[in-house]
Amino acid sequence: MALATLMCTGLASAQPASPATMSPPAASGFRSALEGYQPYTEEKTQAWKEANDTVGRIGGWRAYAKEAQQPAAPDTATKPAPNAGQVKP
Repeated sequence: MALATLMCTGLASAQPASPATMSPPAASGFRSALEGYQPYTEEKTQAWKEANDTVGRIGGWRAYAKEAQQPAAPDTATKPAPNAGQVKP
């Protein structure tokens, strides 16, 4: 009987706090993942003959292959500032 009482006392103290005594999480800094959501909009399509003629005018698949081999333009937003990692003596 004493052993059962000790076991119940341990379980009672392991209970989580009630929701009324818990403080709500801080709302500062929260940003919804859906904040910039834009619903799907169907693109205007064109006839296949017109699309094929457009590709032929710009040079066909070779133009796309040449474009893919061009080096990407450097992104200036991600470049570190000059001397950013240097420490002055």
